[in-house]
Amino acid sequence: MAFKLRWNNIPFNPAKLPFFYGWIILIASVVGVLASAPGQTMGVSTFTDYLIENIKINRNQISTAYMIGTICSSLLLTWAGRQYDKFGARWTAISASLLLATVLLLLSQSDRILNVFATDYTSPAYNTVAILLLIFLFFLLRFSGQGVLTMVSRNMLMKWFVARRGFANGIMSVFVAVGFSIAPLTFDGLIQETSWRYAWIIMAGFIGIIFSLLAFLLFRDNPEDVGLIPDGKKHGHREHHVTISPFKEFTLVEARRTLVFWLYVIPLAMYALYITGFTFHLVSIFEVADMDRDKALAVFIPISFLSVGISFVGGWISDRIKLKYLLYFVLTGELIALVSLANLNDGIFYYGFILGHGMVNGLFNVLMSVTWPRFYGRKNLGSITGFVMAITVFSSALGPLLFSFSYTRLGSYSFASFVLASIVLFLLVISYKGNNPQDKFDNEESND
Repeated sequence: MAFKLRWNNIPFNPAKLPFFYGWIILIASVVGVLASAPGQTMGVSTFTDYLIENIKINRNQISTAYMIGTICSSLLLTWAGRQYDKFGARWTAISASLLLATVLLLLSQSDRILNVFATDYTSPAYNTVAILLLIFLFFLLRFSGQGVLTMVSRNMLMKWFVARRGFANGIMSVFVAVGFSIAPLTFDGLIQETSWRYAWIIMAGFIGIIFSLLAFLLFRDNPEDVGLIPDGKKHGHREHHVTISPFKEFTLVEARRTLVFWLYVIPLAMYALYITGFTFHLVSIFEVADMDRDKALAVFIPISFLSVGISFVGGWISDRIKLKYLLYFVLTGELIALVSLANLNDGIFYYGFILGHGMVNGLFNVLMSVTWPRFYGRKNLGSITGFVMAITVFSSALGPLLFSFSYTRLGSYSFASFVLASIVLFLLVISYKGNNPQDKFDNEESND
């Protein structure tokens, strides 16, 4: 605890500012999540074909390496969540950003590193070394970027707001949705202006130096640690007939024993699975549907516009309604997106995918962030969200390989989409049970 609180008032004391410091935390959280973009699948997908070309392995092999590396990273995220509970947002974020910068530098030299150990790309030994190297690099990339840095940035914001938690998260979600949507085009533009190698080096410099300094200056874990309270004012357990502050602080073990925990975790994991598979094979999927690379990369632009409105409204309204209504919306969007993806063309299903994915993309960050502190409390938020991140990251690891094998073994990406759509349909049927487990700890009637 002493290390967690070290230098909390350096270079300034948040409690002495003339405004609530939570709004600065909101800005810092947005930057933190956006800084994880190179470790997200949309960040990797822009470089996939360059890795295949320069490392000289095939699509199934790089998908397998990505899957194994991501699965390995997911196994450590529950542990990482506990470290976050122990050391706080500032120090955990700095550690994650330095690790992310390091692995980006290693990825930029991955073909040269490989050639130190193997040079004959026609030999089985070369393929083995190449795959092992990529597994290691993808493991570090996914653990630091998609895993720890994202988790820390979201959790920090959730601790600083309670009554306006959904509203604050809605604002963050708007910027994250836009940022992630334009990231593929931004990264591709950086590659075209420099090279795939120097693009990663530039990102490493930004994250390792600029963002690490920003995290030290602005990140703070709990408002109570600096003499403040969430929202800057006291609040009750309920507002708008919605439970916003928990009566009971759940441990991870207790949370996992509730059905509602899995009713929210699995849909989030399904989103991570399909969007990872889609973005990883983005160009190839569109080529099969007779659309070119520019059309593939441009699909995220209209999605971002749709996501922005949904993110803000969804965040604001989440403070006032049952979260399970947002769960219905997310599952419906997933179903539309998957059915459209299975029938992808340059017509109605192209726009169907934009609609469905825009719905999900807009509310994913709302449910991923707001659900856990509202349902299970702030005390063990790191370990609980660490486990949730582990499940979603594990699921995302399966996406690229699932879509790759669907195409290479069955001849179409559609088979993967239809299988996932059937699972989502089942979840939609039983999602009416997704009520807040805090309600049973109070005699007042609640709508959440």
